[in-house]
Amino acid sequence: MGDLELSDGKRFIHNRLRVGVFTQHHMDSLDLKMSAVEQMRAKFPGESVESFRFHLGAFGISNYFALCPMYLLSGGQKSRVSFAIITWEKPHILMLDEPTNHLDFDAINALIVGLHNFEGGLVVVSHDEYFLNALCDNLFVVDNKRVDRFDGDLKDYHKMIMKQLKL
Repeated sequence: MGDLELSDGKRFIHNRLRVGVFTQHHMDSLDLKMSAVEQMRAKFPGESVESFRFHLGAFGISNYFALCPMYLLSGGQKSRVSFAIITWEKPHILMLDEPTNHLDFDAINALIVGLHNFEGGLVVVSHDEYFLNALCDNLFVVDNKRVDRFDGDLKDYHKMIMKQLKL
């Protein structure tokens, strides 16, 4: 994302790359006095209200919920608004940090289906094993300033950790 300085190596980022970022603190970036449509109009001026409402509707935010102040929405609905905002510009890569926080089981499953249909790259950080098992093909371990691919699934990783801890 370019927020950190490289400690080694090189980085090349194409000037047309679009990255959508969902953080676990995504709600901090929402103005709770504004509606979902007003949020999108402020962020993407020049687009029609109808196009915003259509896009929000694809995330389950329609009718009253698209037009009422954000403070009246549940945590899961606010998450859906955030997903609608980060996908508006059709990102090539989605970086998701704890995306299932505030989502109920049905919303998590809808997110899994939506991400399976996403044609770009995904980087996911999550503690939700159900979500990770349903979505991810590769597991990477971040430890001691290194990122290494782990050969195996979450069960294999758990076994390795337990063995290291001698439990």
